[in-house]
Amino acid sequence: MDAKSTRMDSAPIKVRCLPEERGQIAASASAASLSLSAYLRRVGMGYEIRSILDQERIIALAKINADQGRLGGLLKLWLTNDEKLAGHNPDEMRRMIHRLLERILDTQAALLEAAKKV
Repeated sequence: MDAKSTRMDSAPIKVRCLPEERGQIAASASAASLSLSAYLRRVGMGYEIRSILDQERIIALAKINADQGRLGGLLKLWLTNDEKLAGHNPDEMRRMIHRLLERILDTQAALLEAAKKV
C-alpha cells in the first residue's frame, strides 16, 4: 500500500449475516462509538474493543475514590486535634466525626457497587 492510498480506494470485504446478527454487530459498534467498518476491522485484526460504558464507569470509580480521599483527609484533620479546631465543642465534634464516618461507609458502598459494574 503506498502512502497516498486510503481505505476508500480499497476493495471492501463483504460479510453476509442475518438481520438480527447485523443488529447485534451494529449495537456492539455503537457501544464502542465506532462505525460498523471500524468495529469489524478492529475485531478482524484482533484488537480489544473497549466499550464507552466501561470508560465511563472507570471515570466514576476514580471520582468516588477521590471523594474517599477527601473524606479521609478531613477525618485525619479532626482526629489530630488540630489547633484550628480547639474552640469547638467536643460533643459536637464527636457527632460530626460520626456523620463523617457514615459518609465514608456510604462512599465505600458506592465504590463497591461501581466496581461490580466494571
